[in-house]
Amino acid sequence: MNLKQLSEHLKLSQTTVSRALNGYPEVSENTRDRVLKAAQDLNYRPNLRAKGLATGRALAIGHVIPVSNQHEMVNPVFGDFIAGAGEAYARAGYDMMLTLVPDQEEVRAYQNIRSRGTVDGIIVHGPMINDERIALLSRIGLPFVVHGRSTDVNLPYSWVDVNNRGAFERGTQFLIELGHKRIALLNGLEHMDFAFRRRKGYETALQVNGIPIETTLMRSEEMTEVYGYRAAKEMLSRTDKPTAFVCSSIITANGVRRAIHEAGLVVARDVSIITHDDALSYLENGDDVPIFTALRSSVRFAGTEAAEMLLSLISSPRNAPKSRLLEAELIIGRSTGPAAT
Repeated sequence: MNLKQLSEHLKLSQTTVSRALNGYPEVSENTRDRVLKAAQDLNYRPNLRAKGLATGRALAIGHVIPVSNQHEMVNPVFGDFIAGAGEAYARAGYDMMLTLVPDQEEVRAYQNIRSRGTVDGIIVHGPMINDERIALLSRIGLPFVVHGRSTDVNLPYSWVDVNNRGAFERGTQFLIELGHKRIALLNGLEHMDFAFRRRKGYETALQVNGIPIETTLMRSEEMTEVYGYRAAKEMLSRTDKPTAFVCSSIITANGVRRAIHEAGLVVARDVSIITHDDALSYLENGDDVPIFTALRSSVRFAGTEAAEMLLSLISSPRNAPKSRLLEAELIIGRSTGPAAT
C-alpha cells in the first residue's frame, strides 16, 4: 500500500495523511490517531526515498571504518555497538551506511560523504588522543557523535563514553584490597583514548596505595586472545610473576585464563583476573555466576545512546553539543580471590 491508497481509504488528502504520519502539530489528535491506526492495520510503510526528498534528508547515518593493521575496528565490540545503534535507526526510519577505507583515506572519506550528501550524520569510532577527525567534521558541518572522547581536543563536540579511568581505578583497587601488589595491565593500544584513560586509572590506584608502577607489568596491544595468552605466559614464567591481571577485554582475558591453566595454576586461587567489556552478545561471561570478575558497561546500550543522540542533533541542529558518561559496574565473578601468600 502506498500513500495515495492509504489516503483514499481514509478519504483524506495525501497532504493531511503525510502530515499526520510525520507528527505535524496542525493535524488534530483524532485525525492523527485515525491515520496511525489505519497505517498499522493496513501494514503501510512510507517510501523512504520519497520522504527523504520531501524533507531534504538522506535518512541514513554513516559509520566510516578504517581497515587498519594497527587497530581493527570490526570485532565483537563493534558488532554490539552497531546492533544497538541499528535499533535506534530502525525506530526513526533511518538506514545505516558502512564505509570501509584504508587509514590514509579516512579524512577524504568524510569529505566525500559530506559533498555527496549520502548521510545526515556520522558516528565516529575509536577516537585517538588529539583526534583530528573532530576538527574536520566540525569544520565541514556534518553532524556527528563520538563513541568515546579525545584527550587534548578543546572543541565542543558530542560524545557517549564509559568512565574508563574510574573503572580501571576501581578494578585495580579491588585487587589491592584482596592483597594483590603485583598486578599486570593488559591494555589496548594506548594511542587510542580509551586505553590511555584505562592506564591512568590503573596507575592512580597503585600510586594511592603506595605500590610502585612497573612498566614490565604493562602491555599495550590489539585486544586479541593470542595477545592475552602470550603476555600472560611470558609474565607467569618469571620468578616475580604477577598475582593478578587487569584486562581491557574479555577476549584478552580468555587468553590469560588459557596461559594460567597451561602453567598448572588455578584461576582465583593462584592468579586473579578482572576484565572490561564482558557484556558481549556472542561472548557471554558465564550464566548465573560470571566466569570473570568484570567492569561491566554494555556496548550495545552505548550504541543506542549514541544513535539517539545523533538523531536528536540532526532534528535540532541548533542545539548545543551533548555528552553522556556511562559508569561501569563491578561484577564479582569466579576469577578473583585473595593474593596467594
